Amino acid sequence: MRRRVRTLALALLAAFPVGEAAAERLVPAKPGALAAALAGVSAGEVLILAPGLHEGPVRLDRPVTLDGRGQAVLDAGGHGSVITVTGPDVTVRGLTIRGSGSSHQDIDAGVKLDRSATGALISDNRILGNLVGVHVFGARDSEVRGNTIEGRRHHRMNERGNGVYVWNAPGTVVEGNDIRWGRDGIFANASRENVFRGNLFRDLRFAVHYMYTHSSEVSGNVSLGNHLGFAVMFSNRVTVTDNLSLMDRSHGVMLNFANNADVRGNLVRGGTTEKCTFIYNAHRNLIVGNRFEGCEIGIHFTAGSERNALTGNAFIGNRTQVKYVGTRDIEWSVGERGNYWSDHPAFDLNGDGIADARFRPNDLMDHILWSQPAAALLIGSPAVQLVRWSQAAFPAILPGGVVDSHPLMRPPEIAVPPHIAALEAEARPAWLHGRLSDDEPDDLTSH
Repeated sequence: MRRRVRTLALALLAAFPVGEAAAERLVPAKPGALAAALAGVSAGEVLILAPGLHEGPVRLDRPVTLDGRGQAVLDAGGHGSVITVTGPDVTVRGLTIRGSGSSHQDIDAGVKLDRSATGALISDNRILGNLVGVHVFGARDSEVRGNTIEGRRHHRMNERGNGVYVWNAPGTVVEGNDIRWGRDGIFANASRENVFRGNLFRDLRFAVHYMYTHSSEVSGNVSLGNHLGFAVMFSNRVTVTDNLSLMDRSHGVMLNFANNADVRGNLVRGGTTEKCTFIYNAHRNLIVGNRFEGCEIGIHFTAGSERNALTGNAFIGNRTQVKYVGTRDIEWSVGERGNYWSDHPAFDLNGDGIADARFRPNDLMDHILWSQPAAALLIGSPAVQLVRWSQAAFPAILPGGVVDSHPLMRPPEIAVPPHIAALEAEARPAWLHGRLSDDEPDDLTSH
């Protein structure tokens, strides 16, 4: 609500200007010049940092703008956070921000937004080599937009910090950033009503890592070559839509103790990716219109996950389409609309787009095909059809598993933008030879 009020106020000021424009002051790139300027700055003033090197760390305790116009560097020399914001409505833009300290206890960062830094805007900066890129520490309604954030590259990921760390900061928006190296791209903990949209994540542990963060949105992001793409853990009512997970090593999407999520329109495309998606003790989630392809396991579904709705998804070319740990049958279709299975020898005599026969991805014949890939040449043969007919006629011989009573004849198509496809193609040779993100992995299920 506060963000909408602020946006409306800015629009009204643009339409009906009153008073004079904010005062601007040029700060030379000389020792002590920035500290002196900040000591006497007035609320609403814009400090233009001249091209060159400026000394940090600095503290912004009132509504001001710090603008480097793409040519100024602010360096803290390895001490504390480079910029600490404690006042409301601060803008930091167009700077190269580097040289934070290395204290995990103090969470040294390129930019730290304290609890009182409400309505901050951190935009179009290069935030390089700091322990944490941007630490949103309780600052409500903050925005982190259009930044390039490059973390540290210590061999052990636990020695690094996160690109953006959000703690108890409702209303935070993280959008359009290019985040690389470090530990997690975005780590959100004990927060709510956050929006993480349109970011690119590379060479990280997790692209997005949610812990106890509710009623939030993860949409339109790209995770490329990370250990894990999008992890929603111990969080409720999270919307995960239109994201791309490309060549992530362990999982593309993970729901771990996550409930009432909407997982829709995502593409997970692997190569030797362990699991396209992992559903662990997660309930009442809607999983619709996603495309899971090229993984060792398309979806691993376990630990008593119940009342989840899966429909309109595609499972393509996964070595094991479904790994279901359970003894009872579960139906994966909603409103007579199921999912597409690349290994289902389907027929559609009436042309309605729904296969005429139901599909069990966990049947005994599939286990033969998984263990003996050459047997796929016989998938349409009378012998294979006879085995499957026998299992359908005598269900007592089947183990519990997934049943899709209305499988689709065509998969959903999810486009990859050309520039992202080019990055994927560029990274693929190194990834296939184990040289991409080859840092020592930490436990992917821990926080």
